[in-house]
Amino acid sequence: MAHDIKTELKQTRPFRNLAEEAFVALMRTADQLQWKGAELMKQFEISPTQYNALRILRGSGAAGLPCSEIGERMVTRDSDITRLLDRLEKRGLTERCRDSKDRRVITAHITPAGLDLLKKMDKPLDEFHRELLGRMGEPRLRSLLRLLEKARETAARQEPGTTR
Repeated sequence: MAHDIKTELKQTRPFRNLAEEAFVALMRTADQLQWKGAELMKQFEISPTQYNALRILRGSGAAGLPCSEIGERMVTRDSDITRLLDRLEKRGLTERCRDSKDRRVITAHITPAGLDLLKKMDKPLDEFHRELLGRMGEPRLRSLLRLLEKARETAARQEPGTTR
């Protein structure tokens, strides 16, 4: 049953403008998708943030990544990458080591157990993504990606609290 964001939120007053309505709809959509994703990941005893870090480390290959680089690549900001990696390391999913050239740099690597967990998650996540978004079709998904990219570009240029 499709309905607009105003109806869904049981809002009685109109939005001040179309941009506000789109912003609220985007936040609501992101929240619902994140919640559903988190529910799926619970069966693997992992949070979306932990999954994101493992996904990044899998992509880095054998070289691994400095912890600061992981923080920069996260989909959602996490101010405490150290604690996140602590939890993953306790489960044996990652490991860290100091750089031999610069002892201040700590590099994280995904372990075989971390790779195995992601491999188990790949198919259910592929099905999840296709179920939630794949039905939109490729042209609409490409359009959505372009629109979201434009919104992120604008947000990256915009300083918080300013209206340019």
